[in-house]
Amino acid sequence: MSSFNPKSVFPRRTPGATPALRAPKGALSIYDPAYLGLDARDRAVRVGLMYRNILIGGEPGAGKSVAQGNIVAHAALCTDVDLILIDGKIVELLPYAPVAKEFVGNDMTKALRVLRGLQTDLDERYLHLARTGRKKIVPGDGFRAKLLCIDELAYFTVTVGTKDQQEEFRTLVRDIVARGRAAGIITIASTQRPSADIVPTSLRDLFGYRLAFRCATDSSSDIILGTGWASQGHTAVDIEPEALGVGLLRAEGGFPRRLKTALLEDHHVNQIVRRAAHLRRAA
Repeated sequence: MSSFNPKSVFPRRTPGATPALRAPKGALSIYDPAYLGLDARDRAVRVGLMYRNILIGGEPGAGKSVAQGNIVAHAALCTDVDLILIDGKIVELLPYAPVAKEFVGNDMTKALRVLRGLQTDLDERYLHLARTGRKKIVPGDGFRAKLLCIDELAYFTVTVGTKDQQEEFRTLVRDIVARGRAAGIITIASTQRPSADIVPTSLRDLFGYRLAFRCATDSSSDIILGTGWASQGHTAVDIEPEALGVGLLRAEGGFPRRLKTALLEDHHVNQIVRRAAHLRRAA
């Protein structure tokens, strides 16, 4: 992973701002790009997370959870971001619960409560931006970055809870994704069933980064990557069933490119969480 330079991340305190804490040696920053894997030419693929949102989708077992885990692992090692984890299956994000500020399993009521809290936080951050005349939250403002990761979006949008709760969940996520970028709130959302009822256009189009793993149809691939990419030859249908961890990454304004995500085994994750807990205590 990339090196960490605290001087480049935490500038001098400005009048009225909360002083930033010094990062412990070895810590990463959410402003550092996160390593995802290798492209078709064996070049490292890194993505910036701050001021970004990422939508991940694909068939079960294609590699969605691995890519999501790489992003969450990076954020866990960053001492300048709080983790908000919502996991419908519980098991995917549970290993990171010890270093998360909020962890939600298959509990719609708690999920809505956490999302409402994020929405209130958003309002406070935008009030601060209005008072300071800034366009986005920066280090030294006194607001920590937050990373919201929602695993298995479909569980909360079409499966569990009442219709009203499902609609509120979609509305809250849409607002957080729409306004969160400038406010320092990053959203990572993933789903195994990429369909229009799960990822409606009004939500899908707000994600600047898209990562599509193997899909059954061109329309499912386009729901993740964006409308029209399959007709231009960029479709996750072409990914071989045995090509686990291979996906198409589309960054903002760019063409989808093929990559192979790095694999974190369970013992790697456990080591990362122990290291992250140590770094966060030290911070």
